[in-house]
Amino acid sequence: MTSRELLAVAVVAVPALSALLIAAVPRRFVTPIALACALPTGGLALTLATLALRDDPSLAHGIAIDSAGGLLLGVTALVGLASVLVSPAYLGTMRGSLPSRPRREEAYFALLYTFWAVLLAVPLAGNLGVAWLLVEATTAVSALLVGFSGKARALEAGWKYLVLTSLGLGVALFGIVILAAGLPGGLGGLSWHTLPTYRSGSQTALVAYLLLLAGLAAKIGWAPVHNWLPDAHSEAPAPVSALLSAALLPSVLLVAWRSEHALAPVIGAHTAQTVLIGFGLVSLAVAVPFLWRSLAWKRLLAYSSLEHMGVIALGIGFATPLAIAGVAVHIAAHAVAKALGFYAATPLLGHEPRAAAHGVTGIGRTERRLGAAMALSLGTLAGLPPSPLFLSELLIVAGGFQAGRSWSAGIAIVLLGLAFVGLVHSLIETTAGKAHRRDSGLIPGLRSVGLLAAVSLVLLAALAGVALWLPGTHLADALVKGLS
Repeated sequence: MTSRELLAVAVVAVPALSALLIAAVPRRFVTPIALACALPTGGLALTLATLALRDDPSLAHGIAIDSAGGLLLGVTALVGLASVLVSPAYLGTMRGSLPSRPRREEAYFALLYTFWAVLLAVPLAGNLGVAWLLVEATTAVSALLVGFSGKARALEAGWKYLVLTSLGLGVALFGIVILAAGLPGGLGGLSWHTLPTYRSGSQTALVAYLLLLAGLAAKIGWAPVHNWLPDAHSEAPAPVSALLSAALLPSVLLVAWRSEHALAPVIGAHTAQTVLIGFGLVSLAVAVPFLWRSLAWKRLLAYSSLEHMGVIALGIGFATPLAIAGVAVHIAAHAVAKALGFYAATPLLGHEPRAAAHGVTGIGRTERRLGAAMALSLGTLAGLPPSPLFLSELLIVAGGFQAGRSWSAGIAIVLLGLAFVGLVHSLIETTAGKAHRRDSGLIPGLRSVGLLAAVSLVLLAALAGVALWLPGTHLADALVKGLS
């Protein structure tokens, strides 16, 4: 194995071993060890992500190391690191949980590190069958985390998530079996490099592709199979919600992206891309009415995830250099803004307990630091200029016109405009609306969220610069052409 492949193995092995270590040590050492293990895990993943973004793509020993995978590795590394670091503040606010109180931290961090390890493995899977197994593994672990609080609504959300996404992945597995039947080597021949050699006919390949994407859509959260997403994001612990939205959804979307790229020579690039554009437009259309409503904070962020996964699907479907550059910036900027929004939920609930189930107003008037963090998150997600998501959406829409898909790009402009109006209204009401009397005492996690807001501001400013620089570069070309 090459040094990069050994590094890829280490990227997955270190968090997996950390989970085992956390489960084995005495209770008083659990949190310090969990915090200490986050740095090497994040550091290794960021190192490999940098190498993947800088060098030519490679696929060997079943490990894919390409530009798109490097992007998702970097996103998952940063969000996972931040989620571990803010978890003690969240755990300090818990009144009950599925595990008993003495084993709460141990169970939580062991599950969180296991989830992080599998998430880091998904972008590295060089085989569609292995990628499916890893995505299924994320379902089992994250379902336990969604219901971790033990509340009735959380348990219901966890079961709903487990059942609906497992059904979807069952449909995807049917498509994979059809593909395997037409490939040399069967299930062992599902490498991203061998999928273009499918030999049972384009019509059969199209059926398999549709089954695969319809199944993965349930996990990505594309409409109309997104029903689990608002409940799971609302009820999961805030650090887990950040990983679900900022890392899991785009990582599964990467599997769909690689599948489209691999099967395009068999079923036709136009057809393969049209399916993605369809999912993107439907997801945007379904998200808009909810973004116009007054929703609880985490539920609002969940419907924003539906919108942004639709935008990314559009960019991949347009498939021009401009659109793919927009996709890369969009994935990264969405992760930063969405993670910050979910991290802000912990101090928000300490400041205003009603925020768990109801929309709140005037947070910026009663706690400025919290209001600023929420405003940065929601303003970026709305696409306020000059945020990187505003620029990435411009690139994606321009890419649509560049691809000759004027109708799709025009409809996307209308839907993005409607989503913008809804999110900006929520931004104004949530941060600067009518203020209510609130507890002005110690707010858990406020200091760490303030620090993360400052870091996020720097990252988002840098990503805005990247959005202006990226089109036409070697990296943009690698994202278009270099998927393993």
